[in-house]
Amino acid sequence: MDIFYPIQFLADAISYSLIELTEGSFWGSAVNFFIYDTIKIGILLLFINYLMAMVRYYFPMERARNILSKKRWLGLNYIMAALLGVVTPFCSCSSIPLFIGFMGARIPLGITFAFLISSPLINESSLYLFPAMFGWKVTILYNLFGLAIAVIGGMLIQRLKVEKYIIPELLNFKSRAQVESDNGGRLPFKKLLSYFWKDGNAITKKIFPYVVLGVGVGAIIHGFVPSSLVEQYLSADSWWTVPMAVFLGIPLYANSVSVLPIMEALVNKGAPLGTVLAFMTAVVTLSLPEALILKKVMRWQLLAIFFGIVTIAIIIMGYLFNFII
Repeated sequence: MDIFYPIQFLADAISYSLIELTEGSFWGSAVNFFIYDTIKIGILLLFINYLMAMVRYYFPMERARNILSKKRWLGLNYIMAALLGVVTPFCSCSSIPLFIGFMGARIPLGITFAFLISSPLINESSLYLFPAMFGWKVTILYNLFGLAIAVIGGMLIQRLKVEKYIIPELLNFKSRAQVESDNGGRLPFKKLLSYFWKDGNAITKKIFPYVVLGVGVGAIIHGFVPSSLVEQYLSADSWWTVPMAVFLGIPLYANSVSVLPIMEALVNKGAPLGTVLAFMTAVVTLSLPEALILKKVMRWQLLAIFFGIVTIAIIIMGYLFNFII
């Protein structure tokens, strides 16, 4: 069962019953998408920031940072972060609240990026729907490639020492000792709950306007870019279709399930499978709305590095699939 179904039900009721937009129309799709994603990401932002406020208070972040910063055999810490991304049912924008929580907890940057990459890249479609559409060979290969992209991407970002490009004003949190010192001793339980809410809500207020902006841009693209335009350019069997698929996919914003009809149409028209998978991966992993939200917590240099590494990795994956399959 989709845990976000109640939000989708509410978005459908507002879009198609209350406002009386036509289901499947450009405006209907755009408004429905905007309502659904704004509510979903807003709730995730509130919940995760509250949870991370509790973690920061009770768990010594220095210890967590030391544990996760240690070099492990074959990058096990990066693999663990990537696997955490696999089990979270998030799209590229929905995974950002937890990504910000990791950064606020001072978890090493490369490990947080391994999670950010894998969470949307290895998704419900690649795990559950791909076997029926493309068979087990493609399913296994795609998910292994996706895990490798997340782990290697995280390692590269960690090695580049780009912590200076994180905007520190958003991530300056008080330790437990500082909180208790400011309040004259240990806080009672009720006051602690209030403190967690204020601490978590402080970052939510700073991020949420960018969520609305990012989802708004994504909704316009989602509603008004016809799938026929994508099909027209990616049906050709040529060397340039893989990079074209990636660069067409990046401005778009959708979850993997909503991209499946386009993928099916492209495959039926004879488009190479690697090209189709590169397009889907770019859509769900990188997006303009995601960039707008991430710009609030990092400078453009780190944003460019993140998008550049993942874009190159997706293009390589597309060529490999076209060669192998």
